[in-house]
Amino acid sequence: MSNVAGKAYCLNVVTPTTRWHAWVKSLIFIAVRAFPQLMAGLRGLSIIHFARWAIIRGHQWPVPKGAKKPNLYYNYTLFCSNFNGTWGQYIDAFSDGIPYMLDLAWFKDYRYPSSIPLEPFRRYIRHNQINTEYYYNATPGAAQRDIVASLRVLRAVRALADIQKDLDPVSFRKEYIRTFAYIQNDLGSMGPGAVPSLPTEEAHIIRQAAIDKRWAAPPKQEP
Repeated sequence: MSNVAGKAYCLNVVTPTTRWHAWVKSLIFIAVRAFPQLMAGLRGLSIIHFARWAIIRGHQWPVPKGAKKPNLYYNYTLFCSNFNGTWGQYIDAFSDGIPYMLDLAWFKDYRYPSSIPLEPFRRYIRHNQINTEYYYNATPGAAQRDIVASLRVLRAVRALADIQKDLDPVSFRKEYIRTFAYIQNDLGSMGPGAVPSLPTEEAHIIRQAAIDKRWAAPPKQEP
């Protein structure tokens, strides 16, 4: 499915902005990097893997090798993000968590409606979203919190291995039980993401059944 790899969703949005407003936004981005606490609301959203805004100048627009660069009137704001959950959950969390930063990130972009109210903002993002036809994810069955939990388990197991040689069996058993109690909530199994809605899941099942039927059909014999 486009934009989706396992539990992760890839979002790419390209929006036009004037050259003057692009320079203003470049200063805004510099200020945000200098004062990262301005993005505290974004870092607090545990569903997000990565999020970045960048300015593409007209002369930086990528073209095939040997092709003539287009003469673009606008510069463009490129937003890239990877997250867990559904598209709607992510947009809602974004608008609720850092609405003022969204308005700065898309400052004066063409027809940007503001992050509040929510519905016009959702329509704007959907209209300007570029589908990702190829999306590779090294850990498709794991969400961001699954990865963090796995790292805690790994550190705990390595700590047990380090102290094992210095402890007698009784003492090591006590340390093992203490460690297990500490990481027991991190031992869940990974797998596909939660179903966003029953109609969506039903459509996926029908689509997959059609694919399986097509592959299972015997090849046509040549006359």
